[in-house]
Amino acid sequence: MRMLAAFFVMFFHALFVQVAFAAPAPVKMTIILERQYLDGEVSEETKAETFMSMKDIWKKYKGWQLVNMDDETLVFRKTVDDISPLLKANGYFGITEDGTLSIFEGKPAHSTRIIQSFFQIDVKKLESRQHEQLKRGIRVVSKSQYQDMIETYRHFAFRQ
Repeated sequence: MRMLAAFFVMFFHALFVQVAFAAPAPVKMTIILERQYLDGEVSEETKAETFMSMKDIWKKYKGWQLVNMDDETLVFRKTVDDISPLLKANGYFGITEDGTLSIFEGKPAHSTRIIQSFFQIDVKKLESRQHEQLKRGIRVVSKSQYQDMIETYRHFAFRQ
């Protein structure tokens, strides 16, 4: 009986040492990276990665905010201080039929998709040239131009 007890003690000790000091097993995770832009657009990138430890994950995604997780997936988000690639590629300032300053995907006359809306403009206060430009669409080319346009047309907004 003592032999059997000694055997179990040695066996469990050896098993504990093996488990406690074994190299960590790599873990495969799905990583989702969400980038939220000034214009409200959110892009999403999904990738599969293998990590040896949670420390490796935190190190790699420093500067990202963890917003959701489960056993297989981690979702990180980062706010980007810029306009979205969609806006840079195909964004146009324009006005809707009710006079709301908006950004359209494509020229306002040919687009039904509004990317972002801002405020209603009193079009009677606009110069005819400004009104025509907004009806045709003004291309969004940069963050600074995006901010300047909003600030310029804010002066024509209806006061509530």
